[in-house]
Parts: sequence; C-alpha cells; structure tokens
Amino acid sequence: MSSVELGDIEVNYFRHGSGPPVVLLHGLAEDHQSWDGVADHLRGFTVYALDLRGHGQTTAGEGTGTLSQLSGDLDAFLRKVTGPAAVVGYSLGGTIGLRAATEPAALISHLIAIATSSVVGSAAAEFFAGRIAQLETGDASGFAAGLRDDTAAQIVTPSDIDAVTARRLNAIGDGSGYINAARAMIGIRSEPLNPLLENVEIPVDIIGASDDVFCPRRASDIIVEGVSGSRYHEIAGAGHLISVDQPDAYGTLIARLLGERQSA
Repeated sequence: MSSVELGDIEVNYFRHGSGPPVVLLHGLAEDHQSWDGVADHLRGFTVYALDLRGHGQTTAGEGTGTLSQLSGDLDAFLRKVTGPAAVVGYSLGGTIGLRAATEPAALISHLIAIATSSVVGSAAAEFFAGRIAQLETGDASGFAAGLRDDTAAQIVTPSDIDAVTARRLNAIGDGSGYINAARAMIGIRSEPLNPLLENVEIPVDIIGASDDVFCPRRASDIIVEGVSGSRYHEIAGAGHLISVDQPDAYGTLIARLLGERQSA
C-alpha cells in the first residue's frame, strides 16, 4: 500500500502491474478491496485502486459534502501521482469520474462509469438522508442493520451477506466519509450532472447490470444520451454489487474496454 497527501487528506491506494495507468474508484461504503476480483484481469495496466475520502484508510479531512470536492480529490491524484489516465468508477466512483470529466482540463483519457447515476430522485435522496441521520445520532446498530438490508438487495446470486456487510462496515469506519459522500449524492438531486454531460469530450463507456434495482437501465440511458459517442454495455445475472455477483465477467469486460480504447 502507498499513500499521498492531497490537500487536506492523505489518500491510501494500492498500486500494481505495469503499462498504461488506470485509476479505480470504488462505491459508497466500500474501499479499494472491492476491486480485488477485477484487478487480476488488468495485467496489462498499472492499476491504482484508491480509498476515497473518509473510506478505508484515507482520511476524511474537512468534507464539504459536494461532488465537486470529491472530483477535485480525483483530479489532484491524477496530477500528483499518475498523470493522464483511464478512470474506472463504480457507482459513487462513476459519478465522481463523470463530474471530473466535465472539466476542460481533466486528465482523464477514458472513463468507464459503472452502475452510475448523473441525477438522483427523491426516494434516493431520502434514503441517503436516513442513513446520514443514523450515523449522526450514533445509531450504529440501526445503520449496520440497514446496510445489511441494502447489501442483500444489491446482490442476486447466493452470497455470504454477513461477510460482505462486515467488509463494507469496515470500509466505512467512523462514518464521516460515508456522510460526506452521501451528502454529495443528495446534492445531485437539486443540481444534476445532466446539463454538464455535453462538456465531456473523452471516450466514455457505461456498464450496467441486468438486475440492478438501485441504478436501473434508465440511469445509464440518461448518461449515454448526454455524452456524445458513449457506449452502453450490460452484465447479465448481476445486481448493483456487480463485483460480488459476477466478478469474472466484470473484470473481463473492463479489461476489454480498456484495451479497445488503448488500441483505437
């Protein structure tokens, strides 16, 4: 593991392999370990799997609860550590990647956004607000039970739900990073990314899951409609937690898309 100071935080990341750089951004309530089943497929690349602000071993700093701050963290990492790189973002990570890609000076050469939304509805905003309230009031048991239910709803194949939930709770730590990121997602309820998508000029691939009830096909379609030249791909037999349901198909598809863009 390595770490780097970026502004008000110290970012923890795992680096391995050789070749063109690829930065992996995990989802809410996860850390870099969620990419373990994918990274083995990316042997032709130098892979950087980050812990996002306040997740895993990355410090929380002074969170502003905004997507612009989280995308700024990504931009700072690219500028200080990797230089121009492909970015693969899952869920929250994909939304961060999209926001960063709307900036004209972004160092993202290719974006793969997975199970990602550019806007959230009222139900999702209320969901995030409820989880934030549990953490802020110290209702640790209620939050843990809720996260278990959330996790179970995001998986469609037989899995050890308790083990997956335990890993996610460990990634959350004291909850400050979860609260910060959840507030950022609530923010795209009132200020969606949709009007900014026309500013994205890099190659973009969108990956969805056939049985994802948290981020359904329509969310991907909105991004595809907004980003000129973007492409949609779908993984069958997977819910929102694709890395748990279909890790091999997931890793194989990401590796193929990265390779196609490199050779284009």
